[in-house]
Amino acid sequence: MQEEIVQPAHAVSPGEIIQMELEERGWSQHDLAEIMGRPPQAISEIIRGAKQITPETALELAQAFDTSPELWTNLEAHYRLHLARQRSGNRGSDIATRSRLYGMLPIADMIRRGWLRATRAADELERDVRRLLGGDPETIIAAVSLRHSAARGPERGAQVAWVARVRQLALSQEVPPFSRETLATAIPDLRRLATAPEQVAQVPPLLQSLGVRFIVVPPLPKTYIDGVLCDADGAPIIGLTLRFDRIDSFWFTLMHELAHLVLDHRALHLDNLEDQEQRRDAQEIEANQRARSWLIDQNALEAWVARTRPYFSRKAIERFAAEQQIHPGILLGQLMFDETVSYKHLRALLCKVSPYLRDWFDPGVR
Repeated sequence: MQEEIVQPAHAVSPGEIIQMELEERGWSQHDLAEIMGRPPQAISEIIRGAKQITPETALELAQAFDTSPELWTNLEAHYRLHLARQRSGNRGSDIATRSRLYGMLPIADMIRRGWLRATRAADELERDVRRLLGGDPETIIAAVSLRHSAARGPERGAQVAWVARVRQLALSQEVPPFSRETLATAIPDLRRLATAPEQVAQVPPLLQSLGVRFIVVPPLPKTYIDGVLCDADGAPIIGLTLRFDRIDSFWFTLMHELAHLVLDHRALHLDNLEDQEQRRDAQEIEANQRARSWLIDQNALEAWVARTRPYFSRKAIERFAAEQQIHPGILLGQLMFDETVSYKHLRALLCKVSPYLRDWFDPGVR
């Protein structure tokens, strides 16, 4: 709870109290200077407020006037604070506003990314934040329930900011009306693009033709996000981070988000596909199973693993991937995810996809 303090219009300066003490005793400033062993000019500057009372001076005044030294240090501190408040004007309110915003959101990272303007005007910063988030940041962050791993502890505000950026960029894409039935029918066409890395470039236009907006926004620190399914103006949006810039991660995350759409999981889904807690969620389990089945025939995979175990050579993986008409890196990714093979095994197959998606990146990081 913020402490509310009523400030007086006028603060009594230590010099005023010293002058009252001198008049009470019938002393002059010169007399006090002699008593304290100070130059008369120093006493005059203290009384005028031109010179601050140091702890040493407070001890000497206490001895001269038979008071406590704390009386003089407190008077000096309160007086200087009063003057500082008068000089600051609205600056104190600006500092409080920036402190509140920085406490909720990774403002510095958002400015570096170009999501917000670099401005010292707190009211402009708050307006930019509200514009990006679509309302009051405190209300939105409190209202949005986002799944995340408690062990890693990503910052809720950073997640909300990332989703807001995805929505902001995706809104500029014009797409036809979305139909869940049409999307489900088109999954095989999309799946046929999973045979080579360069075919990833055809994915966003195909999604747009199906009424699904697509954007890549690299993650903010401490968010641990792979992808999101959200919407804006009634059109679904798939946003990816490519935090693991690999063909297997791209295709599984994409199919996972599309599975949420086809299965009519309409709530906001912010996915960290490594999150053990999220894997136990019923809708996430359903989306995972659907994504896996779209990519690879799971019955055929199970039989092949049983025949091939324990030696999964590159040649064997490439042969089965060819049978499945899928890139071998996607097959290897599932084998790693299932802990059938080590994450160090044949990593050369896990080629990057970012070079083929540059036109769909957040403009601030292209």
